[in-house]
Amino acid sequence: MSLRSAEHYLSSLADGRRLYYRGERVDDLLAVPDLRVAAEHAAIDYRVADDPTHRDLAVVKDPDSGEEYSAYYRVPRTPEDLLERSRLIELCTSLGGTMVTLIKEIGSDALFALQRVLEGEELARAESFLERCRHEDLAVAVAQTDVKGDRSRPPHLQDDRDLYVRVVEERADGIVVRGAKCHTSVAANADELIVLPTRAMGAEDADHAVAFAVPVATEGLSLYISSFSGGERDPWDFPLSSRHRMLETLTVFDDVFVPWDRVFLCRRPELAGPVALTFVEYHRFTAVSYKLPLLDALVGAAAVIADMNGVARAGHIREKLTQLVIFAETVRGLTELAAQRARVDERGIAYPDPMTTNLAKYTFATRYHQALELVQDCAGGLLVTGPGAEDWASDEVRPVLEKYYGAAAPASDRLRVMNLISDLTVRDFGGYHAVLAVHAEGSIEAEKMQILRSYDAEPRVALARRLAGLD
Repeated sequence: MSLRSAEHYLSSLADGRRLYYRGERVDDLLAVPDLRVAAEHAAIDYRVADDPTHRDLAVVKDPDSGEEYSAYYRVPRTPEDLLERSRLIELCTSLGGTMVTLIKEIGSDALFALQRVLEGEELARAESFLERCRHEDLAVAVAQTDVKGDRSRPPHLQDDRDLYVRVVEERADGIVVRGAKCHTSVAANADELIVLPTRAMGAEDADHAVAFAVPVATEGLSLYISSFSGGERDPWDFPLSSRHRMLETLTVFDDVFVPWDRVFLCRRPELAGPVALTFVEYHRFTAVSYKLPLLDALVGAAAVIADMNGVARAGHIREKLTQLVIFAETVRGLTELAAQRARVDERGIAYPDPMTTNLAKYTFATRYHQALELVQDCAGGLLVTGPGAEDWASDEVRPVLEKYYGAAAPASDRLRVMNLISDLTVRDFGGYHAVLAVHAEGSIEAEKMQILRSYDAEPRVALARRLAGLD
């Protein structure tokens, strides 16, 4: 099959998957306007391959078979491969109004990790599944974060063992799993779901050391979609969130059967930690790549609204814009450096430098909320006191708004930019971004731990000892 159209992708979602939204069972995802917005947004990953402007970046040709396939499923072999992957992620996120599409990005992150960690039959299964994703141009989500329960206890000491996904039965033809994962992005509108361990595990946690892939429309698999950022939105009030949304689910496995050819790990606690960490090496690189359009939008919007407000030459505004530029370009520079410093393992698979990737993610996460303050300061109070779409559409009210909300730019332009900044920084779309900044792809503490773990202190210690005359 290879490349699918966006329409083919969207039609594939009507497969009987078990979805719940706002307390009710959903039979047709595309029939619910809130959910269709997310599916149409995800389809950007398919539309970009049809666009001649972007095709060279989005599509790869197999040198042996001549088959064309999504560049997301190209196993990176060089730093340039990783740079091109980052550019593709940035492009699709920019087309998505600063919201990452993620339906191929995260699945391929997981598959690259599995190919680096697994061996033997388990590796062969992961390679076969990657080939299937590539050939059928599948949308693939990842469920990694278990609901965890009492976080002071490991999986096997939880009062309810189902708080971490676990194997409850091994059969000749496969395994049966039970439990739940949370914060599962894009699963509701994906074709397949890859399940990975969330943490390192000991021998007592063996039942929970499991990794596999299942179709989203699998018996016993239920997805409970978060209603956050739902509801009807006027494009004038909500220029971004009316057209772009990502769905998050509580993902419940109620004795789900998984055939052996889809099982990548089964009761292998010694591999749970390596799989989890290797996935993060790729996924945090994906994360900082998709943050770049958001940072560019904040810089651009602050500059535009400052000019429209007539304060662009004020010293304190120029200082705020300078700080925003420093922030955005520092994250961009570290992201590119993470690819340029890429390492290649013994199997010839390239991966971004872990320390630099985590430096980029840490820099973004710890300075993001300060950046929001700077943008809001450049904009002013109209972000929350301005008129709504109904006011602007009113023949009686609009002339008043045009008279009194004009500044160094017409009110029509100024209010549109205010609404853009509100969507990015004040409303629930902005709140979603703000929470992702802190928690998505790992916490700030996890990033600090990885930075220290990845840093090679030995040559620096040797330098200090030599300079001090100790050696």
